[in-house]
Amino acid sequence: MNLSTKDFDFQLPEELIAQTPLENRSSSRMMVLTTETEQIEDKQFEDIIDELHPGDALVMNNTRVLPARLYGTKEETNAHVEVLLLKNTEGDTWETLMKPAKKAKKGTVISFGDGRLKATVVEELEHGGRMVEFSYEGIFLETLESLGEMPLPPYIKERLENQERYQTVYAKENGSAAAPTAGLHFTEEILDKIKAKGIKLVFLTLHVGLGTFRPVSVENIDEHKMHAEFYQLSEEAAEELNETRKSGGRIIAVGTTSIRTLETIGKANEGVLKATSGWTDIFISPGYKFSVVDAFLTNFHLPKSTLIMLVSAFAGREFVLKAYNHAVEEKYRFFSFGDAMFVKKKEYKED
Repeated sequence: MNLSTKDFDFQLPEELIAQTPLENRSSSRMMVLTTETEQIEDKQFEDIIDELHPGDALVMNNTRVLPARLYGTKEETNAHVEVLLLKNTEGDTWETLMKPAKKAKKGTVISFGDGRLKATVVEELEHGGRMVEFSYEGIFLETLESLGEMPLPPYIKERLENQERYQTVYAKENGSAAAPTAGLHFTEEILDKIKAKGIKLVFLTLHVGLGTFRPVSVENIDEHKMHAEFYQLSEEAAEELNETRKSGGRIIAVGTTSIRTLETIGKANEGVLKATSGWTDIFISPGYKFSVVDAFLTNFHLPKSTLIMLVSAFAGREFVLKAYNHAVEEKYRFFSFGDAMFVKKKEYKED
């Protein structure tokens, strides 16, 4: 299927890009898409409980976002440097992006928080990338929590007052450069109601890299290469999901990160889920055959992004673009702090 990047474009008024989270996580709106009938419904996020049925499994990414943006000064010149942590390669060595990068040569030492944390450039990479080695007293993550800021996407211009609003309520495993934003709508109260209805809550981990947000720079989408991201699925989670499938329940993914993890593992094992960890660079676009996911929750994504391509692979490109145009007309809020979309194959019928 030869599709080009512009086949996933749509007009988005800038004022629909949500700049701040809503006061109450679950007061977002939710558009429900039924692919079989191409039905579009406008609902509230709380209605998600009606979309989930006893015996289903709701799969959530429990990654926790690192406060990965640091502002420091070069020891030699006192010049200001912004450092964004991308990936912990080993020990205290990290792959980072720096601004301005040109003057951050190998051997440069950058100091943060009056020297409480220092980074020495050990290798120069392309596109402003630098490998650095950190030195500090005590525990690295505690130092980072006190000095770093949340690495909000570039389309969010407002400062985030409460950093926890860019974490899901079930965030646990440190390591992401961005939040798995579909999960931001859940509250403990809604999760309790979901469990009480007989739906399993299953957790996996995928540490989101900034490559998720990178625009697709090639015209033919088949030539696009995804950045690899680390994932992990436990024995217990794999067993619960296989059991759900056997007993006729649906596997419902929260967010594109959960979808990519489940499909990576399922694709390698003919639809069966196994406890495993590794790096995935799976790129899901129209023509892809899903082997695990039956329905999913997601937010509204950037035009021409890999994320809208993934949604289109499941629901059909024309239907998805129709839904996005409806979202613009109805003034849904877009992107990380925006509203939600629930996508399913067909209407549920009671036996």
